[in-house]
Amino acid sequence: MNKEQYDLVNEAYMTYSDSHWISPPSPNGKFLSEQLCSVIPMEHSKESFINEIKTNSKFSKKWGLSIEDRKLSLEERTKILVSGSDNKKDFYDRNGRLIVEEQLVLDESDIPTKLITLTYNDKTIESYE
Repeated sequence: MNKEQYDLVNEAYMTYSDSHWISPPSPNGKFLSEQLCSVIPMEHSKESFINEIKTNSKFSKKWGLSIEDRKLSLEERTKILVSGSDNKKDFYDRNGRLIVEEQLVLDESDIPTKLITLTYNDKTIESYE
């Protein structure tokens, strides 16, 4: 995830953690115990919150956060490789067909293998890893 995505996850997690505070039953009550906020123990750390968002659609909907990651196909990775190249003709044979499968193996570490899509409050951010 990139910084912008982490910021959105942090915002969603803060909303989740803030939801565990309970307002005092009687802010102007006679007893101090009536005037104090209380806290419901949190079930999730940030790490388990992210995992639950990824695996539990009900939980994801409840907090308005969606995190999807998927592997890129060879075709998608090829497009990324070719689009990032200064010399695009290196990837085509004389008949205009792409010849990059061998190149993908050679440059594997430089080509993203995964697309991460994060959506929160109707804002979507995509990044490659």
